Amino acid sequence: MKYREIPHTDLCVSLIGLGTMTWGEQNSEAEGHEQMDYALERGINLIDTAEMYPVPPRPETCHETERIIGTWLASRGTRDKVILATKVVGPGPHVTHVREGNRLNRTNIKAAVEGSLKRLQTDHIDLYQLHWPDRPVPLFGTRDYSPPKTRDSVPIEETLGVLWNLVEEGKIRHVGLSNETPWGTMHFLELARSGPFPRMVTIQNSYNLLNRTFDSGLSEICHEEGIRLLAYSPLAFGRLSGKYRGGQRPEGARLSLWERFARYNGPNADAAIEEYARIADEAGLDLAQMSLAWINQRPHVASNLIGATTMAQLKANIDSVDLELPGEVRKAIDTVHHRFPNPCP
Repeated sequence: MKYREIPHTDLCVSLIGLGTMTWGEQNSEAEGHEQMDYALERGINLIDTAEMYPVPPRPETCHETERIIGTWLASRGTRDKVILATKVVGPGPHVTHVREGNRLNRTNIKAAVEGSLKRLQTDHIDLYQLHWPDRPVPLFGTRDYSPPKTRDSVPIEETLGVLWNLVEEGKIRHVGLSNETPWGTMHFLELARSGPFPRMVTIQNSYNLLNRTFDSGLSEICHEEGIRLLAYSPLAFGRLSGKYRGGQRPEGARLSLWERFARYNGPNADAAIEEYARIADEAGLDLAQMSLAWINQRPHVASNLIGATTMAQLKANIDSVDLELPGEVRKAIDTVHHRFPNPCP
């Protein structure tokens, strides 16, 4: 395994991180435990989850992923071997079952942390992330920003204030963002410079060959400000594995089970995937491993958060850490990107 340091922290995370959002829905508790056992054996030390997981979010399974991780930590005695990251939900109609309101205010964040600590069976969280902003911003595939008609979002100062108190109490060690914008990221950083607030050290956004919007502004912030990306959806809901090519819908796969996951669909996405598959074939590479290796080689990435529903997928995804893409392959990938720029934001 390879590791990368996160500036302004004592964290050194595995370049491949373990995503968990299928556990409790597509994967059983035993399968989640098996994945963590194998990941730890391969040198993975970062486990990323969220209070709302598994996905798709629904009342019947809410919090189940954290509970599964907690039973593994307790049964294996592995808490000191992993860097544990989780998230608090923001406001939205799809998570009203998590907590009433779900605003990023003092009451909700404190309740969220206490709930996560209990389910995870730990006394501290290494990296606590805001799952998405309290502000209305483009999220989960929407492209355009629309100025809000009213200012009713929770002040960032209040959010940072309660996070600071939780750091002082030892319940969380470091804080990070997720699904955040360049303006939001810089505002969080500026406030941390000016007051008794914790500094955001990571940002977890979608990043893959179909969505490189992060590179347009946030990658510069990572470079200049010493913040690092935890890349999620590195295979674009599995589309960059090639298993959905030609309209295929494999049994049990996410896009076969739920029509709601349309973020990485569309004619330009199909065309781009075919071009990336051609590059992989000509280079004698597996499409999924090529797609993951491209992310692994990006300088602003601290960890590439893979997710798998089978052990075969997990093993192949982890193996991407040893793949160094030749210059001609990276150049060919950029050529396709310029032809089909960000078909799935």
